[in-house]
Amino acid sequence: MPWLWLTGAIIAEVTATTSLKLSEGFTRTIPSIVVVVGYGAAFWLLSQSLVRGMDLGIAYGVWAAFGVALVATIGAVFLGESLTWIQVCGIALVIAGVMALEMGGQR
Repeated sequence: MPWLWLTGAIIAEVTATTSLKLSEGFTRTIPSIVVVVGYGAAFWLLSQSLVRGMDLGIAYGVWAAFGVALVATIGAVFLGESLTWIQVCGIALVIAGVMALEMGGQR
């Protein structure tokens, strides 16, 4: 069950971060509201995964890795930002590192 809460936290954080770009320095009202609500929801959902027994290092690592990967992908696909092969490899290494952290903690 903590994984469901963490998934919600990742989605909320990615939505907020994408809206941060769309808010144009908080000059656009709707994206600015999405930023504030999204980050608040992300931290609350993350806290719920921790309360339900997920280790902090695992939760934060997965949250950060998937957040980076999703935001970079959204930026490249929908916002016209560049994404080089070196950046893609870097994202893959971050995800691999989080997977190693998760597998290393299993008994």
